Amino acid sequence: MLRGVVATVLLGFTAVNPAHPGDPPTITVQEHVRHQRIDGFGLSQAFRRNELLRALSPEQQREILDLWFDRRKGAGLSILRLGIGSSPAGSPYDHMVSIQPEDPGGPDAPPKYVWDGDDNSQVWVAKEAKAYGVQRFFADAWSAPGYMKDNGDDKNGGTLLPEWREAYARYLTQYTKFYAREGIKITDLGFTNEPDYTASYASMRFTPEQAAEFVKVLGPIARGVKVTCCDSFGWNEAKAYTAAIEADPQARRWVKVHTGHTYASPVDGPLPTERHTWMSEWNPNGDTWNENWDDGSGYDGLTIAQAVHDALTLGNVNAYVYWFGASRGATRALMQIDDVAKTYRVSKRMWALAAYSRFIRPGAVRLGASAADPALKVSAFRNPDGSEVIEVLNTGTTALTWKGVRGRATSYLTDNANSLTPRPVDGSTVTLQPRALTTIVVKGHR
Repeated sequence: MLRGVVATVLLGFTAVNPAHPGDPPTITVQEHVRHQRIDGFGLSQAFRRNELLRALSPEQQREILDLWFDRRKGAGLSILRLGIGSSPAGSPYDHMVSIQPEDPGGPDAPPKYVWDGDDNSQVWVAKEAKAYGVQRFFADAWSAPGYMKDNGDDKNGGTLLPEWREAYARYLTQYTKFYAREGIKITDLGFTNEPDYTASYASMRFTPEQAAEFVKVLGPIARGVKVTCCDSFGWNEAKAYTAAIEADPQARRWVKVHTGHTYASPVDGPLPTERHTWMSEWNPNGDTWNENWDDGSGYDGLTIAQAVHDALTLGNVNAYVYWFGASRGATRALMQIDDVAKTYRVSKRMWALAAYSRFIRPGAVRLGASAADPALKVSAFRNPDGSEVIEVLNTGTTALTWKGVRGRATSYLTDNANSLTPRPVDGSTVTLQPRALTTIVVKGHR
């Protein structure tokens, strides 16, 4: 192909019962239109949720780990987000214990770190994830220990005292060194979580300007790891933090990944940076455990599939990190664990995420893709191995037939009755079921 020529592949769709047979809807995949590079998909088990997992039998533990990290049996997730603890020693469940639970005697005193090799049961899962092939480990702090803050508490907001900035930076860096001792390389390091939200649990406030100032302290100390910022409570709110860092040449030098959550506001566009961006935490609100795919609750599987699609196509995110992989009670985690009955359950939320994460691998590039029918939410990706993945979320109530799949293709259906169920590709034709996510994988297609 001549340089500078953009190749467009037009993939035709015809409705099963089209209203206008002569004007069928189409999907266009622009094979040489490149968007963002994908870092991966992930989850977190912070706040000691792995203790629930360890209450199960070894066989059940393996089943859950397979569902999270195995590319044949489960989601094939490639990012694990770890919680850097801030609570005093002996804290109860749901409080992550600090690696320096007691004040060493002031910010200039020799540190008194404590390492048990377990880190609130996170080291075990990190080692398991690494064995499955995970290479991206994102360590994130919700708060500094209380003695470093103006409210004297790791909970209920408060701010980092200026005289503790360097000590806090060294504290975070020491955490990465402890993990290196266990054979886990922390690749991404965050110093704040939802700095614009005061929570009754571990939390700490930063303004955008304060965050940019702290980055200039942390960056030179935490060499060899990608500094991330700032995990704002909402995506629109994250833009102010990104803008403050981008406006400061010294801060901009150190922040390699810009992160935001989607509780206060959803992804509606990219963050104002050329650096990589991650949707680094979200699960939908709700007050019941729900396993359904499409029930209008707002925390079913279809909701998650739509959120992932929007983050990738509207926000151009490089990674999507869901909140809990598993928790208990009325959780919107991917799974529910009953540590008393020793059982677990899997929601359709997990399979919605898995439809993307299993097939779209780290290093993939998003391609140009669009659909004439607004009911079809389409995204396309080329993996490093040359395979292509086309995700089609049919939000309508009518089945459509795709005529134009090229190469050796397999499709996978996720809906009320199916969880990544392989479906036939008849020659070059795939049926897109209504209210369903269809994942088409084309092997070696270039």
